Amino acid sequence: MGANLDLIRATYEGSSEDNGRNLLAALAPDATWTEAEGFPYAGTYVGPDAIVTGVFHRLGTEWIGYNAKVHTFMEDGDRVAAFGIYSGTYKATGKSMMAHFAHLYEVRDGKIASMVQYVDSHMVMQATSPAE
Repeated sequence: MGANLDLIRATYEGSSEDNGRNLLAALAPDATWTEAEGFPYAGTYVGPDAIVTGVFHRLGTEWIGYNAKVHTFMEDGDRVAAFGIYSGTYKATGKSMMAHFAHLYEVRDGKIASMVQYVDSHMVMQATSPAE
């Protein structure tokens, strides 16, 4: 295992608090974080404050038990991929979901420079959509 893989792994495998702390410490000041098109938080966020506010604060306040459980990590030089399953219950609808995801990170100088999310957003959007 390389240092880049260890850096990314530390943002998934602890408690939510540990993962959040590790992620904040690992983000470069100009890090970009791209949530997939079709995902409720779609778009690109730049910098730790925008990433926390636009993504993680919302995940923590709009969902019950939101979790990103990784089953596979792969490292190729400065790139690390994490593959797993999201799960959680959307508070506003009470609907639960499970959705497969992949996260592709680029690490520069020991910091996360970028992350791009790939996800089965249909499963997530079903949970966030009110009943018809």
